Amino acid sequence: MHLPVLPTSRSTPLSHPAGPIHELHDAHGRVIRDLRISITDRCNFRCVYCMEPDVRFKRKIELLTDSEIVRTVRVARSLGVRRVRLTGGEPSIHPTLDALIRDIWAVGLDDLSMTSNGSVLNEGELAQLKDAGLQRLTVSLDSLRTDRFRALTRSAATPARVLETVEAAKRVGLEPVRINAVIVRGFNDDEIADLAALARVYDADVRLIEYMPLDSGRQWEMSKVVPIDEIVDRVHAVFPIEAAGRERTSSPATGFRFADGGPGRFGVIASVTRPFCGACSRLRITADGMVMPCLFSTDEYDLRAVLRDDRSTDGDIAGFLAAATLRKQAGHGIHDEGYRQPDRPMSAIGG
Repeated sequence: MHLPVLPTSRSTPLSHPAGPIHELHDAHGRVIRDLRISITDRCNFRCVYCMEPDVRFKRKIELLTDSEIVRTVRVARSLGVRRVRLTGGEPSIHPTLDALIRDIWAVGLDDLSMTSNGSVLNEGELAQLKDAGLQRLTVSLDSLRTDRFRALTRSAATPARVLETVEAAKRVGLEPVRINAVIVRGFNDDEIADLAALARVYDADVRLIEYMPLDSGRQWEMSKVVPIDEIVDRVHAVFPIEAAGRERTSSPATGFRFADGGPGRFGVIASVTRPFCGACSRLRITADGMVMPCLFSTDEYDLRAVLRDDRSTDGDIAGFLAAATLRKQAGHGIHDEGYRQPDRPMSAIGG
């Protein structure tokens, strides 16, 4: 079987590895243990660094069905994947989220988490998701100022509503709750210390993220990136912190704890200025069933076609995933002369 490619891809089709496949590994010695699956491309926000206001979503028939998602997870689990994160779009608006989580968790994972904008979930819904098998929740919150937050998200939502979701998630046991914030110079970099302080207020895991070139408007500039050293210095000036390392070797965040022993953790994801590509253990699948071996991949591989071929066995799916993983690039190459931003924005990749 050959590895299908999108018509716009520059890749050459690749046959899957010969012999039995026991795990997913790339050509650079990295083993895949984490799978990120976008379960919808739809979102109730139109964040300026992610999605243009006039974005057109995929038709339902173009998106993976729940059964196709669960089958993919089951095969990936047989190949050594231990952790799955559900993303979007906004996954909380998926119409059968409870049932999908229950079926995915039944596969036998070590961890099942979800990233959400936190604008529509309530405590009852979070409790149902917890009962279904969801272990952890990450919410995105890029500003604590209502006017700025609404300008960023192009919505009527508020930071207070997102923080209500954080509190509710903690009450139902979706711990540790994580709060992610993308820092953009000239927009919200004056809130760095305030955003980090949320870790102390909510006993949460706050992660400040360098602005990456994944915006649909192609407005990214290096001058808008606030590097990790500056972020850490600004937090340290208000709340003295000390290095806490990484949770796992493959964790994307450089971690810190508060020197006074205060609650919560703080970390920085420095994809631009301090890449962690060498320890990456992730594979991504978009809502329309394309495998992206790297967040910055410009080539993607059509898993949906394999899943919808009545002749495809689980072994064929395993071979396809293995072949796509072998094409995982060594690094994102943002600083290379020939760097080309992915055709998909973050909202269509799943983060």
